[in-house]
Amino acid sequence: MIKFSILVMLFSFLGCDSSSSTSSGGAVVTPPVVVPPVVKLSDEELIDLVQKQTFAYFWNYAQTNSGMARERYIPQDPSFDQNIVTTGGSGFGLMAIVSAMSRGYITKAQGAERLNKIANFLTTAERFHGAWPHWINGTTGRVIPFGTKDNGGDLVETSFLVAGMITVREYFKNGTTEEKAVAQKFDELWKGVDWQWYTNNQNMLFWHWSPNYNWEMNFPLEGYNECLITYVMAAASPTNPIAPAAYHEGWARSGGIVSAKTKYNLPLILKHNGAEEFGGPLFWAHYSYLGLDPNLLTDKYANYWDLNSNHTKINYLYCVANPKSYKGYGPNYWGLTASYSRNTDGSIAYDAHMPSNDKGIISPTAAISSIVYTPVESKALMRNLYENHKTDTWGVAGFYDAHSQQYQWTAQRYLAIDQGPEMVMLENYRSGLLWQLFMNAPEVKQGLITLGFHSGKYGF
Repeated sequence: MIKFSILVMLFSFLGCDSSSSTSSGGAVVTPPVVVPPVVKLSDEELIDLVQKQTFAYFWNYAQTNSGMARERYIPQDPSFDQNIVTTGGSGFGLMAIVSAMSRGYITKAQGAERLNKIANFLTTAERFHGAWPHWINGTTGRVIPFGTKDNGGDLVETSFLVAGMITVREYFKNGTTEEKAVAQKFDELWKGVDWQWYTNNQNMLFWHWSPNYNWEMNFPLEGYNECLITYVMAAASPTNPIAPAAYHEGWARSGGIVSAKTKYNLPLILKHNGAEEFGGPLFWAHYSYLGLDPNLLTDKYANYWDLNSNHTKINYLYCVANPKSYKGYGPNYWGLTASYSRNTDGSIAYDAHMPSNDKGIISPTAAISSIVYTPVESKALMRNLYENHKTDTWGVAGFYDAHSQQYQWTAQRYLAIDQGPEMVMLENYRSGLLWQLFMNAPEVKQGLITLGFHSGKYGF
């Protein structure tokens, strides 16, 4: 206070002196500008800020009629694709809403109201042997074709959605009358999926079925990629489950899924489809594991914690090695996954970035959603973007989808399937909440046991 008073007196004196000097033609003396010191956020403050801001995607920018997650949101053009909602991204959004209620970002009453709206919409939306399509019109509930022949059920997107439904059910099942009613609606919805239909009478699951083109898409779900959760949900179904043979012969290719390859002295463990040297885009370590807890989770093919940790570390070490000498790549600027991308002419594209398809574009979701596997490295990326590149990378719903120092370029857009894993994995890192809810669902436990999984964490 004494120092402050002296400064005030000094400025007052200088002010009077400058006034008199001005009247006699002298120079004006301006008090010095005092710039407050920059206060860095703690790791916990930074994580909470990113998590809360990212949640805005699913809360403030959801499709109005359905409450579902929009496929994309472009702040500069908010009406673009405003009624296209995404099935899988909305499943991630269900988990995000549970996280937000637990954090107090919204009240449980607010969460229940929004979740009830979503459940009511999905009850009337088009389904194909119980499966929802990839895209739905949020106003009418009708399918929006993802491609010419992709105009029916999308089993993988549906599995992401029902994993979220089970998480909500577990969170609300012992709650208020309103919460229990929401839990019941989601329970009935997920039990309506005919997983057995999507085997096409074979020992494997198929991604698509169309009422017009039947099985012409012909996309069998064979590992390894992001689809493990689809087999888990199909085995967990109490109404239309698949036989274990579909998992072992289809997904695991009768043992052919196992890899003996290593990179940077880290075993890949499983054969990543089309990316056997470095592993695939990092979303493969995220989508199936938002609810499915890889900690101490094993079957006869893999230790799933080692699988995902090694996959993430290989991606990180590749960016640190930076064989293409892209500007910025390093310990605090890394993460290659599917996201918006940049065409050679600078226009916006979409691409599955990974070490074998490196375009000089990092996707914040890649490192942030990997925080459960690489906490130090993921926090370094978040801090670097927020403190040193905030003007370019930070917006109304958290970090924008993609960025490149090499090209001084940012995709100032958001995708549900990228924002969702960020918030969910941040919550799992902080509390393990979504893992605990999902893994303790009795059907999930039974489904995993049926497929031959063991969990040292959950006791089966």
